[in-house]
Amino acid sequence: MRRTGIAALVFHTLFILFILAPLVAVVLVSFTDKGYLSLPSNGPSLRWFRAILDYPGFIDAFWMSLYLGIAASSIAVAVSIPAALAIGRYQFPGREAVTGVFLSPLMVPSVVLGVSFLRFFNQIGISGTFIGITLAHVIMIMPYAIRLVLASVTGMPRDAEQAAATLGASSLTVFRRITFPLILPGIAGGWLLAFITSFDEVTMTIFVASPETMTLPVRMYHHISQTIDPLIASISTLLIVLTVALLLILDRMFGLDRVLVGKG
Repeated sequence: MRRTGIAALVFHTLFILFILAPLVAVVLVSFTDKGYLSLPSNGPSLRWFRAILDYPGFIDAFWMSLYLGIAASSIAVAVSIPAALAIGRYQFPGREAVTGVFLSPLMVPSVVLGVSFLRFFNQIGISGTFIGITLAHVIMIMPYAIRLVLASVTGMPRDAEQAAATLGASSLTVFRRITFPLILPGIAGGWLLAFITSFDEVTMTIFVASPETMTLPVRMYHHISQTIDPLIASISTLLIVLTVALLLILDRMFGLDRVLVGKG
């Protein structure tokens, strides 16, 4: 038993190091003082962090990704809440089919989605617009939102709701004061995963974005295709820091175990 415990500890330690190694390498490269990708050898430098200010296109793309992620994830969660309540609580004809429709974007390659959206949006005249790219992202991130909201709805006890209804509370009151607070961790977790997926999406977005709606990952992709310098590493480091800060805030507010698992 003791040997098994030591072996498991070593295995998990090596696994964590394997996962974190690329992120650590990116962070170290971002502090290099050289003009090419290299680990810092002459001491850390903020040269490539200052260089971000010389590329306003990256800053504009960051704000576009932020607005797009907030809009798409909020719409996806707003649709997921009533859908999860219906799927998780009621038996009706076609229930499994409806669930499959919501989860189907996970089974379609991003390239296929991008080509399909490009042709469809061209036909209805919204190709390259913020509305078009938002709708595309909503469809793509919907599975992540509904999975966690559905998990929260399924694992929620209904005693408090039934007691409130017995005492005369309306359906809206029950949802606003009991149901919504109980499934809030699942909603927060679904919104977080949907936002991260939308913010990081590049393959599908290349097809539906325009120069006016270019997101940060697409901008970084085009920059890498033209030149390779530590600028991308410095931008990636800032994104890593922002992600860790967001996770810490969510951990303080709800607890990451509740947010990521979706349980109330």
